[in-house]
Amino acid sequence: MNKLFLACALLGISLAGCKKENVDPGGTGTEAVSNEWWAMLTDASGDDVFHLGHFAIATYNTASARDSIWVDDIKHGWGMKGKVGVDLQALTFGSPTGGSKNAYFNPVAPTAFPERVTITAGKVLPRAGRSRTGNVTDSIYMEVEFSDDPGTKYLLSGHARTAFAEDEY
Repeated sequence: MNKLFLACALLGISLAGCKKENVDPGGTGTEAVSNEWWAMLTDASGDDVFHLGHFAIATYNTASARDSIWVDDIKHGWGMKGKVGVDLQALTFGSPTGGSKNAYFNPVAPTAFPERVTITAGKVLPRAGRSRTGNVTDSIYMEVEFSDDPGTKYLLSGHARTAFAEDEY
């Protein structure tokens, strides 16, 4: 009986000593430029390159935290995922000289995705976009050049994903 009493007492003391804290984990260092986007890839004449209309892309933090982001078309467009430098004050981003290594490139099947992608003039424009139904969102713009089509600059632009069903493409 004493062992049962002792066990219950220890359990009671242990539970009484526990205090649940709601800790706010915060956001990422690149939260201002990180998002899911609906974008179109167009050529210099403004024509939709893949005739897809809007497709999903994403921008998100890297392990470097505040100095770079991933720009990822999630293999919906050309097949690019490049790490680019970011200026969080200006909300701009771009590839280093020589472009970024494409994380989707596979040297075993080199024709599937380009080896490098160069992103220039990348910018997030707060509240400058409109969703499919007209909701105000952020806008994204960048010029893109792929190593398998050197010399040709494409425009990748669009607006932030709202996650409202009526705004999905």
